[in-house]
Amino acid sequence: MKIRTSLRTAIANEMLAAITTGTLGSPKLEIYSGSMPAAIGDAISGTLLAEFTLTNTFGTVSDGVITLDPIDPDTDPAATGTAGFGRLLDRDGNEVLYMTVSVVGSGGEIQLSSLDIAPGEPVSISSGVIRAGA
Repeated sequence: MKIRTSLRTAIANEMLAAITTGTLGSPKLEIYSGSMPAAIGDAISGTLLAEFTLTNTFGTVSDGVITLDPIDPDTDPAATGTAGFGRLLDRDGNEVLYMTVSVVGSGGEIQLSSLDIAPGEPVSISSGVIRAGA
């Protein structure tokens, strides 16, 4: 499927609005082991490995692509495991979307310093992008 850029940008702006909605806190990105659930709201079978607090503005939109604002590292991850996917929560803690993860340079929506995560070993995100309709 191909979507014109103006429509992709409108979709990306709607996604950004959904991520930044709410008043209880900041959006969060959680990294889990295991496979991504089939649909939002399905049970997560993996273990929560790391959690990142995001900026309240989250990112910027250009030509249908949301580029995440810089993200502070998780200096003490919650558990040991191999990153499988990311779960993005809005400011009220509601699921918005699931994201692919990879190591830097490997093409995931979220690029981590390492897929192998363990407590006491900081993990960082070098980049994050969400492509609407692509």
